[in-house]
Amino acid sequence: MLPQMPVMFDTICTVPLQSDVFAQVIHPSEPLFLIGLSSGHVHAYKLPTETDSLDDDSDNGSASPIKLADASNANGFSQITPSLRRSSTTSLSESGLGSIDTFWKTRRHKGSCRTLGFNHDGDICYSAGSDGLVKAFLTETGRVVSKIAIAQGAYAEDDDVPTVMHVLSPQTLLLATDSGKLRLHDLREGGREIVSKASQVWAPHGKEHVNALIPLPASDTSTSGFSKQWISVGGTTLAVTDLRKGTIATSEDQEVELTSVALVRGLKKGGTSVGEKVVVGQGDGVLSLWEKGVWGDLDERIVVGRNGIGIESLVELPPGAGHGKLKLNEKLVATGLEDGRVRFARIGRNGIVNDMDLKHDEIDGAIGLGFDVEGRMISSGGNVVKVWTEAKGLPGGGRGGAAKHDLSSDDDSDASGAGDSSEGEERTSKRKKRKRNKGKDKSGGKALEFSL
Repeated sequence: MLPQMPVMFDTICTVPLQSDVFAQVIHPSEPLFLIGLSSGHVHAYKLPTETDSLDDDSDNGSASPIKLADASNANGFSQITPSLRRSSTTSLSESGLGSIDTFWKTRRHKGSCRTLGFNHDGDICYSAGSDGLVKAFLTETGRVVSKIAIAQGAYAEDDDVPTVMHVLSPQTLLLATDSGKLRLHDLREGGREIVSKASQVWAPHGKEHVNALIPLPASDTSTSGFSKQWISVGGTTLAVTDLRKGTIATSEDQEVELTSVALVRGLKKGGTSVGEKVVVGQGDGVLSLWEKGVWGDLDERIVVGRNGIGIESLVELPPGAGHGKLKLNEKLVATGLEDGRVRFARIGRNGIVNDMDLKHDEIDGAIGLGFDVEGRMISSGGNVVKVWTEAKGLPGGGRGGAAKHDLSSDDDSDASGAGDSSEGEERTSKRKKRKRNKGKDKSGGKALEFSL
């Protein structure tokens, strides 16, 4: 009998929260990620880097007691810094362990925070909430530098509140809404100012709200290097929109909701294949593969979840991941399912890599998946965020029998001096036809939990 293949990722940190996660965004160049909650809060977390030092206070390399320090930074934000000390014989890049800091958090929206997005440098982040506000703030401090209102007047009648946001270029912000509109807002002063009136508005999926979008790479003749086309999925169709020409292609009705999308490049070329696939997550648990440039209908299918367990999130794994499971010109994508599982699909020899299955949560789905610059996977959903690292020689033997340490309660109080702490009662978030953002607000934060 062949030995069982090792699990590729192992949990190194579990962050319980007081309310459900509605949005997740990962910094493009720093080990940093932000989450948006149903309560309207935004939390910023910083993960350890290769240069962070570890203390070696024990002869056997066992973990030292974990301490939780409460502090406030210069801007008055609530700050929590759990410090985990391990033997210095294992580098941070291998273990993924060290100090994980909540370096600011604040109440950003009166309703839920529904979507987040970084600019290309990562120094500015944008949030949009069910209160109809879009805000730009400094990533380092969380201080708001600009905001606009979109759910007002005629838009309010259309329930025109945000679903998805993406910074297309340093000058343009794409904002999709529940009413099916895809709005282009101009950015000025290095992205610190958002022009309130949309310069262009499209409806690529009719009145169906947009669930996800990704930019298509800039052409070889592009002078700016920034994309002018993007793929969106909404309702039961896929669409391609051009900044200058509008919606240039719409797929056939797939008769199932399309929930997430990713572009996978570097695949084998041949015949009609250009070596690039658009991978789409569906509400019936199927990954549909679309040949780039052929937008009428899907090309192939991979069944990920059965019995109506839909796909909530989707991301390609970084280069080098796979541990020998891939052949040349093959790629891996991670999928977050409604039942809390994370499953991995191989693109090339299409199929599921069963021995890599993970469990984000026992009840809630994984609505957010992504990788930071150190290659750690971050999953979010329900009222928990988890950080995973590759299970290669983790101290303590990996998944089985891992020790767990509890920290004191993660108090999610409103930030003081945040520059924009909203007040007033929360409004219930509305996600038409979507399950992923309909979790109830749950009070009572728990401790950070580290699996060693």
